[in-house]
Amino acid sequence: MYAVIDLETTGLRPNRRDRVVELAVVHLDSTGKVEQEWSTLVNPGCDLGPQRVHGIRAADVLDAPSFQEIAGILRSLLTGRILVAHNLWFDAMFLQAEYDRLGVTVPVGPELGLCTMQLAPLYLPAAGRSLRDCCAHAGIHIDRPHQALDDARAAAGLLRYYLDRAGTPPPWQDRLEAAARTPWPPLPTVPVVPVQRRSGAEAPHAWLSSLGAQLPRVGSEQEEAYLALLDRALLDRHLSVTETRELQEFAARVGLGRAQARELHRNYLATLAAEARASGAVTHAEYVELVEVACQLGLTAADLDRALAAEQPAIRRNRFTLAPGDEVVFTGQSDEPREVWEERARAAGLTVGVAVTKRRTRLVVAADPDSLSTKARLARRYGIPIVDFVTLVRLMAEMPERVSPPLRGTEYSPA
Repeated sequence: MYAVIDLETTGLRPNRRDRVVELAVVHLDSTGKVEQEWSTLVNPGCDLGPQRVHGIRAADVLDAPSFQEIAGILRSLLTGRILVAHNLWFDAMFLQAEYDRLGVTVPVGPELGLCTMQLAPLYLPAAGRSLRDCCAHAGIHIDRPHQALDDARAAAGLLRYYLDRAGTPPPWQDRLEAAARTPWPPLPTVPVVPVQRRSGAEAPHAWLSSLGAQLPRVGSEQEEAYLALLDRALLDRHLSVTETRELQEFAARVGLGRAQARELHRNYLATLAAEARASGAVTHAEYVELVEVACQLGLTAADLDRALAAEQPAIRRNRFTLAPGDEVVFTGQSDEPREVWEERARAAGLTVGVAVTKRRTRLVVAADPDSLSTKARLARRYGIPIVDFVTLVRLMAEMPERVSPPLRGTEYSPA
């Protein structure tokens, strides 16, 4: 009878390349009783946009299906039912755009469905326009706002509230009957495993268990390449999901075993510890940061303590630094406008690039290190580090000071 939907998107303009990143459908019968629910994250293949709004990380959608993969399932969930959403215009607009990209025209639109926001003045005259305010006036609790399934459940609750007050048949009976008769274009349905948001952090060192335990030892060239990859990944003191997978794939490709990887990690931690000692006493903040790195390497605080007590580091590390004139490229949205960050970079003596190039780009700065943007994908292909904004601030603070050239026509004389 009813198919209540909610979408989370990368932005507000589907015709300007914004995409769906999460989708939920709640089926209701004629009385508003829930029949079934279905939801999944959607991999948009691009930057996730305002992550502070929807709370979805790039790591969450790496294994999620694309819209093309769920298009057939979604068609079966919507066929024969009237589409319902809070601000249906928005959701219908995005659905149309996603299907248009597949070359398919679907019967969705504000005039064909029901909008719980547009119906609110009839049944909730004192409420505002937002889903939260309408639900508050109807006595409906939203567990996790801006999560598609919870918002779809909330909109379903509003519809149930309206149905209780609308009488039988409801004023929109003609739309219900039209929706039941409206055909949808045929689409193949492929098996898809829905992917949900991560409920908590995964064990940071669990990936090491996937490496073989008794593989032959590789030569120093492969070890150095692995350490270089590790150094790039830990530039921001955090192993993103994408970086973890890169390390796994490289280790598998060169035959790097679990025991050898762990030994390389111990040596790497020893180098970080030596660097921390060289700057003086290790502060509590530095120690906490090093413990986090140790855990991500599959090591422990005891391993760190032994490294800090050691006389010499086990390996030599070519530390990544920025220098005046280096080009940085920004991707994704942060809490501050990109123009602000670009000006900070220029003030530090850096060059701000528009696109990622193999020869010029030194660093890519992203709000999410697992970013799916084109710039981030190119950076990974070229081996260019991707860091967050906090790491950029640290790297700029460590840059050598620029030496201003003497003014033309002046002569330098030593004191």
